[in-house]
Amino acid sequence: MYYTYWLKNLRIPHLLGINMIRFCISTSKIRQIDDFSCRNFINFFEKSFEYSLNISNFAHKLDYIFYVMPIPQHILSVKRPKNTIVTCYGKNKDYYAVRQRVGCKYDAGRHLPKNGPTIGHIIDGKYVPIKIPVPTVSMCDVDLKDWANVSLCDRLFQDILCDLKKVYNESDSLKFYSIAILRVCNPGIKDCELKEAYDDSFLSETYPGVALSRNTVCEFLNNVGKTCSHIVRFMRLRTEAVNMSHHLLVDGTLKTDTSKVNSLSDFSRKARLKGARDISVLYAFDLEAREPVCSKCYPGNMLDVTAYESFISENHITKGIIVSDKGFPSSAAEAQFKANPDLHYLNPLKRNAKLIERYDMLTFTGILPSNSNITYRKEKCKGTKKWLYSFRDAALAAKEEQDWLKNAKKDSTYSAEVLAEKQKSFGTIVLESDCDLSIENAYAAYAERWEIEVVMRYYKSACQFDDTRVQDDYSVIGSEFCDFLATVLTFRLIKAFDGEKLLEKHTYKKVMATLKRAKKIRIDGKDWQLIKVAPSVTDIIQKLGLLSLPKAEPKKRGRKPKPKNV
Repeated sequence: MYYTYWLKNLRIPHLLGINMIRFCISTSKIRQIDDFSCRNFINFFEKSFEYSLNISNFAHKLDYIFYVMPIPQHILSVKRPKNTIVTCYGKNKDYYAVRQRVGCKYDAGRHLPKNGPTIGHIIDGKYVPIKIPVPTVSMCDVDLKDWANVSLCDRLFQDILCDLKKVYNESDSLKFYSIAILRVCNPGIKDCELKEAYDDSFLSETYPGVALSRNTVCEFLNNVGKTCSHIVRFMRLRTEAVNMSHHLLVDGTLKTDTSKVNSLSDFSRKARLKGARDISVLYAFDLEAREPVCSKCYPGNMLDVTAYESFISENHITKGIIVSDKGFPSSAAEAQFKANPDLHYLNPLKRNAKLIERYDMLTFTGILPSNSNITYRKEKCKGTKKWLYSFRDAALAAKEEQDWLKNAKKDSTYSAEVLAEKQKSFGTIVLESDCDLSIENAYAAYAERWEIEVVMRYYKSACQFDDTRVQDDYSVIGSEFCDFLATVLTFRLIKAFDGEKLLEKHTYKKVMATLKRAKKIRIDGKDWQLIKVAPSVTDIIQKLGLLSLPKAEPKKRGRKPKPKNV
């Protein structure tokens, strides 16, 4: 063997040489060292001892040399992929595996190579790669994805993403953004279904890598609720952008919440179902912009009048004209109106309010120029900066009188005196404001207040947000914030559909279902292409600007040639 050869040629201490021999004899790998490897071994250690290699490093290098060098030269010379290493295995160390080199690691002052998985073997003088099994269809990438619906939402929602990034980091902003879009495009979707919906939509191509697994979303919404001050900051960004002349419609809605572990779920006197627990969600809706501005959750048993001032102050509503219903009297937030000179109100009075009788507001002085069925009266309250506006709708008055007579007949409670008194207030509304408005503007502002009811209807029906699906306080707050974003997006979609007059022939749900049919497909890993769809679908996505309209062919000049007589 080569042991004596080593001791003759190695210029190292005799005792160390003896230890080397003992180590060599103790390992089976030494049997495979050839002349070439021996010469390399000698050269290595001669150079190493010139640089005063210590004993521990020597032992490590020795072990490494013996581990690597047993591979015969004819095996090492076989052509194989780059950045790989050959290792032997088996009882007799006569099988050879090819492993990937994946880098190096730093250990005790040494850079050691790091091997990766086995990618093949050397058999009969040839490199044989390991066959990679064909993945099952459940493990393959999705090649057919919803496109038109999420693409339109993405286009209409970009400024919201920018506002989110002013408050949250990139990752959290994209989570909010994606959840809101998916809830709009998939009404009633559960949190555990978000990941699949994300993978099946083009949202995963536009914004790849958004973590939306069930556990991730659950933890995320909980953490959002814990850091609710960030939500407040986002809402304030939106209220700051409100135009001073815009009307803000304020109203609330109840959402069923069966949880027994959060403080927001409680019994409400307005509950639809007897014995049901609810949470209260308060909204502010910009009438001119036609979309929600801000929202906040309250316990289901909290009165609207109690939450009114808190809602205004917390969201920094400092400008605009608040138009609310009788449940939100201006006196409940008087301090806020005094503190903010650019903030005003236009509120209806209860029919038994003393101001109505004091200023004789049910005696009307004129007919509304824009509507001959409406009579009006306007008065300034003496000694104050308040104005009263009263209106009577003749058609509504007739309807209310008809309903009263029907109920009186049914209950046998008819009285001529009572009817005469009731007729004074049938079809009337009296408004109080701290603004000197024209009679037309005052009527239009309150007449269009029904828009907030539309908000609540779409909030509950179109998006199916009529109940909560989470339990604790934090998760409710986080989920409601996502619902708010989804509601803003819903109204932007409605405006887009209305702008193209699509809602004249179709419902909102019908248009959304049509957009869902327009998908994109990827074949052979190539670019995504729109699948063939019906002309009616193509027409809608073209009107919404998702597809460019076909160019009209230029008209040919001159007359058509006359057909030749046969």
